[in-house]
Parts: sequence; structure tokens; C-alpha cells
Amino acid sequence: MDNDDKPIGTILNRRDVLKILGIGSAATLLASCAPDMIETLSSTSVPTSLPATLPTATAAGSNIIPACVVRPEMTEGPYFVDEMLNRSDIRSDPTDGSMVDGTPLELTFNVSQVGANGCVPLEGAQVDIWHCDAFGTYSDVQNAVGKKFLRGYQATDTNGVAKFVTIYPGWYPGRAVHIHFKIRMNGYDFTSQLFFDDAFTDQVYSQNPYAGQGERNTRNDQDNIYNNGGNQLLLNVTQSETGYVAVFDIGIQI
Repeated sequence: MDNDDKPIGTILNRRDVLKILGIGSAATLLASCAPDMIETLSSTSVPTSLPATLPTATAAGSNIIPACVVRPEMTEGPYFVDEMLNRSDIRSDPTDGSMVDGTPLELTFNVSQVGANGCVPLEGAQVDIWHCDAFGTYSDVQNAVGKKFLRGYQATDTNGVAKFVTIYPGWYPGRAVHIHFKIRMNGYDFTSQLFFDDAFTDQVYSQNPYAGQGERNTRNDQDNIYNNGGNQLLLNVTQSETGYVAVFDIGIQI
């Protein structure tokens, strides 16, 4: 895989968010991620030694915008394929029933709509995710055309929640470790990427099957896309009985 995309869009600053919310006082964006279990999983590829929990990100000030967090939009890249696979567990390949190798990652999105009245859970939005496997391969492109692993979407429920079961993503040359996501509703399309703490990833990649690919060549601070606001898109990953869990809060303006 090559360096797959370039930064697009703009990052909303504090003043922009306050204007949207109609808040006149000073406030600070909070990158709030909290662990939460989705469902019990079974896997043969859970490492024998899991990394410790990352600390939750803290805000730079004492006043926090409540309920939702506006995040920067980033490029879709060339590997999005609109498979329309409505499923929570995206680890299998529906073409042959096979399962990708990798440590389970349970990923929850909390999606809110940002408006003049504050933040409201957004029901019925389609959340797509896609990413490479433990060896850096995307399905249904290049040498994996016809495969459909690690792709899928869920519609947010009444609480704005969409849940996925996937694996901790691998790496490929030119990019930091990441997961692509897209939120769509009534013609609205918001696309961005999720990133991982480098030190945490180093510990994950010391285990199989990741260890077999060798040392990755692009860390977060070497990735031009990450440097366009990726610190606001870092997942706080924690350990579960079967692998890892992460929750991502995002507010969007429709």
C-alpha cells in the first residue's frame, strides 16, 4: 500500500464551535474517550500480554463544551468501497466465511448533532468504517479485489450509538496506524480517520500476528494527515477480557 491520501477540510477552532453552539463564554474542546464493553467475543489471537490502559485525554482549560465534541474532517483516501455491508462484526469475509487474524477491538461511536440548542444524539445516521488487516492489506482493492473483510456500517440508535467489532489495525508503508470512518445522513457526508497512541501500538505490535511484519516506518508525527488534527482523533484504547475496547465521541453539524 502507498501513502493513501492527503488532508482535506478544515479544523473547527474554539471560536467556530462556540458560534455553532451559541455559547458566548470561553470553552475548550475535550477529546473524551471512555472504555465500554460491546459484547462478549471469542478469539484465538488475543495476546498473552496486553498493553496497559492509556490515560484519558484532558482538556487545556476548566470550562468544557458539554455533551459532544466537534472533530476535524479528513480525506476519504482511495480505499473506500461502498459495499453496503450492514453488520456490527466486520472481521469476517462474507465471500467465503473466513475470519481475519488479529486482536479484537470493540469500537463504539457516540454521534451527536451540533446546533444552536447544543448537542443532541443523532439517530439513524449511517456510520461506515474500513481499515487494513494486521498485514497492511485492504479488502476489495489491488491484490484483494473481491474480498470484503474489515468493512461495514451500522445505523446509530436513539442514543446516537453505533458499535463495531473489528481488530486492531495493522500498518503499511507511508501511513500511521489508522481507521477510516464516514458518517452519512440525508445527503450529508462527514469523513475522517481515527488514530492510535504510538507507544500503545508498539506494545500491540510486539504480539502476533503483528510482530511478523517487522517495524513500521511511519509514526504519528511523520504522517501528514495526522499532523492536520489527528491529535483530536486519537482513540483511548483499554484492555478487555478478549482484546481492546474504545469509545469515540463526535459532534457534527448537519
